[in-house]
Amino acid sequence: QPNLVESGAGLAQSGGSLRLSCTAPGGTLSHYAIGWFRQAPGKEREAVGCISMNGQRPRYPDSMKARVLVTRDNRAMTASLKIDNVTPADTAIYYCAASNIDCNYPMDFWGKGIQVTVSS
Repeated sequence: QPNLVESGAGLAQSGGSLRLSCTAPGGTLSHYAIGWFRQAPGKEREAVGCISMNGQRPRYPDSMKARVLVTRDNRAMTASLKIDNVTPADTAIYYCAASNIDCNYPMDFWGKGIQVTVSS
């Protein structure tokens, strides 16, 4: 099973961009659909975006799709998340997760998460 690790800047400024990466040290991401999720203080976890194994069908919730880009590089064994025009409302713990099947199925593996704080 993949050991998912999120990385990236933990701080962002309002109006800027947030960029995170997901890797599986010692393993591979190429056999999994990769989803990004976040959980803000006092709120439920929500989906941010997901990309299928072949990278051809990124999916985003309607509330995020104007600002979010999820990509993957199976040769480099990374998946990335970019959110533009961030605000303090984007402050959350961000998680990457992997599904053995596809984005429409429950995630099978989860990273530990990374705290991202957006300053005003």
